[in-house]
Amino acid sequence: MTFRVWAPAVSRVRVRTRGAEHEMTAGGGGWWFSDVPAPPGADYAFVLDDDEKALPDPRSSWQPQGVHGPSRIYDHSAFGWTDESWAGRALPGGVIYELHIGTFTPEGTFDAAIGRLDHLVDLGVTFVEVLPVNSFDGTDGWGYDGVLWGAAHEPYGGPDGFKRFVDACHARGLAVVLDVVYNHLGPSGAYLDRFGPYFAGSNDWGPGLNLDGEGSDEVRRYVLDIALGWLRDFHVDALRLDAVHALSDRRATHLLEELAVEVEALSAAVRRPLTLIAESDLNDPRLVTAREGGGYGLHAQWCDDLHHALHVTLSGETSGYYADFGAPGALAKTLRQAFFHAGTWSSFRERTHGRPVDTRTVPGHRFLIYLQNHDQIGNRATGDRLSASVSPGRLACGAAIVFCSPYTPMVFMGEEWAARTPWQFFASFPDPELAEAVRTGRRREFARHGWGEAEVPDPMDPATVERSRLDWSEPGKEGHREMLGLYRSLIALRRSRPELADPWLDRFEVRADGPLLVLDRGALRLVCNFGPEAADLGDPAGNVLLSWGGATATHLPPDTFVLIDALG
Repeated sequence: MTFRVWAPAVSRVRVRTRGAEHEMTAGGGGWWFSDVPAPPGADYAFVLDDDEKALPDPRSSWQPQGVHGPSRIYDHSAFGWTDESWAGRALPGGVIYELHIGTFTPEGTFDAAIGRLDHLVDLGVTFVEVLPVNSFDGTDGWGYDGVLWGAAHEPYGGPDGFKRFVDACHARGLAVVLDVVYNHLGPSGAYLDRFGPYFAGSNDWGPGLNLDGEGSDEVRRYVLDIALGWLRDFHVDALRLDAVHALSDRRATHLLEELAVEVEALSAAVRRPLTLIAESDLNDPRLVTAREGGGYGLHAQWCDDLHHALHVTLSGETSGYYADFGAPGALAKTLRQAFFHAGTWSSFRERTHGRPVDTRTVPGHRFLIYLQNHDQIGNRATGDRLSASVSPGRLACGAAIVFCSPYTPMVFMGEEWAARTPWQFFASFPDPELAEAVRTGRRREFARHGWGEAEVPDPMDPATVERSRLDWSEPGKEGHREMLGLYRSLIALRRSRPELADPWLDRFEVRADGPLLVLDRGALRLVCNFGPEAADLGDPAGNVLLSWGGATATHLPPDTFVLIDALG
C-alpha cells in the first residue's frame, strides 16, 4: 500500500498503521509517500512534525471511528455493483425529490432508506437528491458541518451503505444527486490547515478554502478529486453544490468552470450523463450558461426567487427577504423570467441585485422550482412546514404551479402528502462547549426576530431529531392521502403531456388576472384562484384534466385550481 499525503508546510510526516509508525519521504510539490504493507480494512493516520496527535487522511474514504479517529483503507473495487446497465438520466424533464438520510426513516440509515424507494417510484420522481452524507462530528446533523468530504458518514452506513443505496436507486430507475459542501468546513475535526494552506478567510459558516492564493493549486485539486470521486467511485449521477456564492475565487477560470470541464470529461468516460446543480444567491445566469456562450457550464441551479414568490402568494408572509415578493404581480413576473431580482433593487440587500435571464436562449429546466426545501423549512425557528399554516387548497395550487411550470420541479421529503412533522435544525457535537455555543447562537439569532428562547428547539436535544423524522403512517390518512394522490397525478401529467415539460421560457405564457393566476402551456391552461371569492371563467374552455376543491372548467371556488385541455 502506498500512502500519500499533501503536507507542504511540515518537515516530517509519519504514517501510523497496524501498531507502528513509518517515516514518509518528501516528494515534489509538497507530497509525502511511503510504501507500507497494509491491507484493505487497516486503520491509518498521519503524524506531522513532532506532534504526537495522529490525524485522519484529508482524502479519506472511510472514517469508522468518526472524524477525530484514524482513517481506514477502503477498496472501491471490492463492492459488487449491479447497475452495469444503468445509462443515467439527463436532467431535462426530470423531477427531483430531496431527502435527508437521517430523518427520512425512523432508523436513519442508507439501508432503511432503500426500503422506501418504491414510494418514490410510485410518486413518479426521477432524481433522488440526498443531503450531505460526508463525515461530520457526532451522529446526527444536517451534514453541512462536514470536515472529511470524501468519506460517507459511518452512522448512516459508511461507504458500502451509500453504494448499496445508489445501486438500489439505479435498479429502480432513480438517478442520485448528492449534496456537497465546498464553501466551508465544520467547527469540529477540520484538520486540513495542519497539513497545508487549505484555508483562506471565513464566511458565515466557518473557514473557507484557499482557492486563489499561494498553494491553491493543490487545494483546488483536492476539491476536484473528491467531487469526481463521488461521481466515479460511488456511481452518483449529479452533485448539488452548496452555496457557491460563498466560494471566494478570483482566478480567471473559476473553480466551478474547472469542475464543469472535468465532469464533462468524466461523463464521456463513464458513458452516462453527469449533472452539476448549483445553489447560488447571485442571480447570475452565467452559472448555467454553456461555456460556449461565455458561462461556467453548470447544468442547473436552485432558484430561490421562484420559491420566495410562491411562498408569499401561498402564505402571505412578507417579512425579511420575502418583502419584495409581496409586490403586485410578483409571482407572474418571476415565473416568466426565473429571477425576480434581475438587475433591480433588492430592499433586503439594500442594493440592486441580479442579472436578467435571456429567456430565448436559456431553457427553464436549468432552474429548480420548489415550494419547500431543507433550508426554507429548517432555517425557520420552529422548522415548520407550509402545511402547518397554509390550507390544503393553497398547497394544491402551489403544487400545480410547480409541476405545470417550465422549470425543473423539486419536492422536499414528506411534502407530497402534506406532512405535519416539522424539520428542525439539529446537531450532536460531542464537545460540550461547542454544543452550548451552537445552542446559544441559535437562540440569539431568532431572538433578534422576536422569538422567545422557549420557542426555539434545542438543536442538541435528541428529541429535536425525533420530531423531524417522517411519520410514514401519514400517507394513508385522510387529508394526507388526497394530497399524495394529487402529487402523483401532477407528476404523471407532466410526463405524459410534453407541453408541461417544455422548458422554453419564450413559449410560456403566464399572467395575473386579479386573484387568478393563469399559466398557458400549449393547448393546456392552468387557472388558480387565490382570491377570497369564487371566480367564474365564462364559457367552457375545454376538457378538465385535473382539478382541486370542486373547481370546474367554468367555476373556481377560493383556493382551487383547474387544468384544462383546450383541444379536449
